[in-house]
Amino acid sequence: MDLFDRAIRFLAAIVWGPQTVILLLGVGFFLTIRLRFVQLRHLGLSIRFGLGKRDFGETAKERKGDITPFQALTTSLACTIGNGNIAGVCTAIAMGGPGAVFWMWLLAFFGMATKLVEAVLGQKYRRIASDGSVASGPMYYIRDGLKLPWLAGIYAFFMGCKPLFATTSIQSNSIALVLKTQLGFEPWISGLGLAFLTWLVIVGGIKTIAKVTEFLSPFMVVLYLFGAFFTLIVFAPQLPHAFYLIFVGAFNPSAITGGVAGMTVARAIRYGLARGAYSNEAGTGTAAVFHASAQTSEPVRQGLIASLDVFIDTIIICSLTAFAVLVTGVWNTGITSTAMTASAFNAALPKYGGLIVAASSLLFGYSSLITVPYYGEISFKYLLGSWVRQPFRWIFCLVIFVGAVMKVEEAWSIGDLFNGMMAFTNLIGLVGLSGVAVVLVKSYLKKLHTHKNKNY
Repeated sequence: MDLFDRAIRFLAAIVWGPQTVILLLGVGFFLTIRLRFVQLRHLGLSIRFGLGKRDFGETAKERKGDITPFQALTTSLACTIGNGNIAGVCTAIAMGGPGAVFWMWLLAFFGMATKLVEAVLGQKYRRIASDGSVASGPMYYIRDGLKLPWLAGIYAFFMGCKPLFATTSIQSNSIALVLKTQLGFEPWISGLGLAFLTWLVIVGGIKTIAKVTEFLSPFMVVLYLFGAFFTLIVFAPQLPHAFYLIFVGAFNPSAITGGVAGMTVARAIRYGLARGAYSNEAGTGTAAVFHASAQTSEPVRQGLIASLDVFIDTIIICSLTAFAVLVTGVWNTGITSTAMTASAFNAALPKYGGLIVAASSLLFGYSSLITVPYYGEISFKYLLGSWVRQPFRWIFCLVIFVGAVMKVEEAWSIGDLFNGMMAFTNLIGLVGLSGVAVVLVKSYLKKLHTHKNKNY
């Protein structure tokens, strides 16, 4: 392990120490209680809104923004549903044991409320320019809501760095790994191709990105679900044991790992929460960027849609990956990342399973690569001005190539580092402005109840 790798892992471990763990779960729990479990009580409403139900009394003129509410959902999903769902779950299990999955679930449940509030505040404090374009994000509600411009600047810096140095590395690295193991492509070839394909889309800005993800997100999810469900059907008798591994591993990892050195509860929590936060991004603030771009005048309506991001990403897709690698027994074979998932799918679908993972990794990773530059641009535009947009897009594509040839854990440690710093600064803003969000949510739900609209 070289000096750079050791340094990155050390810093990531510090960032994901007890303080971040307590803050992530604590804020999610705090918001869940204040909103009276809104993510559970109104899940059906969130689904109906996500599928395109119109809000009552909202005219076309009032629906200002860059993209439709459904495009905001698919764009946000394209960002969150990446190789964190394939490779991230596997690295969490490899590093923290099966119990890490339990902590991912716990974070996801509370994270639905966290992401709802992020989107609500993003809509509340967004800025619409004269040309109709939208600028939003935690830096805006921290600056204008909390009146803390210095903290807003710190957040914007880390939010700009994360897609540039972390997402590029993780997504291209995961794709390059599975294409190497399944198809024999050299990593530099994969990196070069990804950089070019990403450039083709992101030069067009958020509207072009939204059009691509509106088609890509549903297709890639269906493809992956097919492979995962087929694997679970074939190995269905092992499902009870998989649940046993998860729940026992969450509180007594040594009981299922045979006393493997380093497998502790703290390790399960650390990797479960870190990989969960990377995958669904609840708490990191990105929802405030994408969902604030939606064409709606009702912040809470978009917030309810945003909570679906976490449900689909972690409760459904990450869980399927976890069960696939656990029921097939490949979780403790020494392999990791996308190679572990490919091995699991191959156990049920010889030859074809690995190809499904390769295709899914490519689509998942590509969808993330074309969406995350948008919030990187917004961040650096906030700090440096509009001129930075085009240079950022070019640099982003160049870094994709570098990420493809990095070591797996090196790439994920970089992602953990920047994600943790984003979460730490953003959660301060969420706690400080929780009262604003609670008032908006309660007022909107009361409005729905008062009108007694049959669609709701």
